[in-house]
Amino acid sequence: MPPQSASREFHPHRARRDPAEMSRRLARWLSAVPPQGGSAPEVTVSGTGDSEGNGVSSVTVPVHVKWPGPKSGEADYVMRMAPVAADVPVFRTYFLQDQFEVMRLVGELSGVPVPKVRWLEPSGSVLGRPFFLMDAVDGQVPGDMPPYNLGDSWLFDASAADQRRLQEASVAVVADLHRIPDAVGRFGFLLPRFEKETPLRRHLAWAWDWYWFAAGDSGRSPLVERALTWLERHCPRETEDPVLCWGDARIGNILYTDFTPAGVLDWEMASIGPRQLDLAWMISAHGVFEYLAGALGLPGMPSFLRQEDVVASYEERTGRPVGDLSWYLLYAAAQWAIVFLRTGASQVHFGERDRPADTDELIYHRGLLERLVEEAGA
Repeated sequence: MPPQSASREFHPHRARRDPAEMSRRLARWLSAVPPQGGSAPEVTVSGTGDSEGNGVSSVTVPVHVKWPGPKSGEADYVMRMAPVAADVPVFRTYFLQDQFEVMRLVGELSGVPVPKVRWLEPSGSVLGRPFFLMDAVDGQVPGDMPPYNLGDSWLFDASAADQRRLQEASVAVVADLHRIPDAVGRFGFLLPRFEKETPLRRHLAWAWDWYWFAAGDSGRSPLVERALTWLERHCPRETEDPVLCWGDARIGNILYTDFTPAGVLDWEMASIGPRQLDLAWMISAHGVFEYLAGALGLPGMPSFLRQEDVVASYEERTGRPVGDLSWYLLYAAAQWAIVFLRTGASQVHFGERDRPADTDELIYHRGLLERLVEEAGA
């Protein structure tokens, strides 16, 4: 997400919420679900203020719950809420029920450390928007705002050995997700809702739809349209069975303890498709931050998450060749541009920056995307 190096500081805005009223409504709702099931006085809920989360694509709220009665106890949870239009959200649609279900299944079918999901309220009737609660997990997250590689972060300051350990463990998360068998049978509900002949072409149709949604507020981007048009014309032929793709596969969505993943978060981009989607996204996410470091005259972390190292680790763990990632890296960079169009539109909407005359100025890694487009011959 955008660093705090723009013309004004970037602070994600959310529609205003009354924490006390939210706590009361949530307590009434929780008193009617297990373990209470409506047989005891209302539970007590606290801590429902805004969190200092990493991303800007959804609302994440800490929740502390005390259960009364014979099954008394207390626990910490995290509530994920779908954003409303006033939030200027990153995505057109948030399928909270799909996120809940994919996390539940990944927890059951793999050793990937996803937080245990507990309760889902899909209707929006309780808090005005759908939400689910999952167990809170302790750990550190490599920062997005500002990015971890700009310096003054626990990961930047770590030893090369610890950085490598975190890198290897993060690639292992992706590899283990991809080893879950029968992805289409188990996670078919994640297939993008577009009538196309392959999962990858469905994914690309989703990206086009996402772009047009973004352009409605930011204005059209000639650079993104150029990239997506080339990508559509040169879409790879899928020769392997599709896998479960995390979608937002990057270290900024992982909680770490001692440089080891403790919680894998943010599943709103989960889909079905080629394994290269996740690998390219992980590499590209760091590449975007490295581009920003260079633009700011900072050293960055050039030896971290290099393409050749990520691919080698993945192939060693899975025994599956990755092949050429060029198309997928351009696709990931184009999607990052759409993210920045949406976050840029949010900044303009909330008065944090002026609307640029050239929409492509909203794209923080514009130079990187332009280079990839030129190299592709688009």
